[in-house]
Amino acid sequence: MRAGFILSEVRIGLRRNLTMTFAVIITVAISLSLLGLGLLANSQVRVMKDYWYDKIEVSVYLCGALSESSSCSGGVITDAQRMEIQKDLQDLPVVEAVYYESQSEAYSRFQERFKGSAIAQNVTQDQLPESFRVKLTDPTKFAVVESAFTGRPGVDIVQDQRTILEKFFRLLNVLRDGALVIGLASVLTAALLISNTLRLAAFNRRRETNVMKLVGASSFSIQLPFILEGVISALFGWGLPLHFLSDLNM
Repeated sequence: MRAGFILSEVRIGLRRNLTMTFAVIITVAISLSLLGLGLLANSQVRVMKDYWYDKIEVSVYLCGALSESSSCSGGVITDAQRMEIQKDLQDLPVVEAVYYESQSEAYSRFQERFKGSAIAQNVTQDQLPESFRVKLTDPTKFAVVESAFTGRPGVDIVQDQRTILEKFFRLLNVLRDGALVIGLASVLTAALLISNTLRLAAFNRRRETNVMKLVGASSFSIQLPFILEGVISALFGWGLPLHFLSDLNM
């Protein structure tokens, strides 16, 4: 009987405050969706970092006919210099693998990457330098390779691909943090709205609650219908974004 009375009071409260209940459901759904998007963005940024950083290589460009750095003052790299540089790269503890890319291979890759563009038609094979593609055991150890080979005779430039990705990930981090802040602010707003809705419902039904106090009802019994109204509204709002977020996560 007591449970039936409480459920009846919950139904009456939800029906009387239908507009506020609808507002709570929509607010909770939107706020949890934004928070979920922020958490998904955080997860995806972490996964992308692990994926791309694992593929990062250090490019050691060798002196060619068009090189202008001081380390290339001796002209085009010799076979002896090339072999010595390759051996020294392979001997470094932070190096996992070394791949040599000739001018013809660099030209083929360049043509494939810029296929159909005007720049591809104006670049010749002799304009592209030879290079060593260096795979590191830890991508953060680029400084070891840079300090060992920058300025060395036969080496034109030592380039870390991570610097290109870091700009992209900095932008992603800003977007991720913004989504999380907006999501948390929306959840706080939803919590305040639920609290105000319960206060308003209790105020509108103050006569009934006063009667219940007079007949000896406990404070918990009086407050429970209002609490259940808020919980039910929040559950409906929580259920709406679940399907949407689960599809995104897939």
